[in-house]
Amino acid sequence: MSEIEGSFGFLTEQVKSVHKDLLTFQEKTEQRFDEVDQRFDKVDGRLDKIDGRLDRVETGLRGLRTDMPKIVGETMREVLREQRGKS
Repeated sequence: MSEIEGSFGFLTEQVKSVHKDLLTFQEKTEQRFDEVDQRFDKVDGRLDKIDGRLDRVETGLRGLRTDMPKIVGETMREVLREQRGKS
């Protein structure tokens, strides 16, 4: 076997080894990304629930802003009636 053939054989084995290592690395990386993606899906679901709750709170606050003058007015009229009744 000539020196060139021996070097070529050595390099071929090295390339095969690196290729095998890269395939293993790729598989592990894809698994880790899948795990991270699943976690993000869970977080996204939780954020959707929180967003829904915040929408309900916002709706409630808007309703309170609309109803508050009426509530205060009715309360004040009642207090004034009670004060007039005592006089």
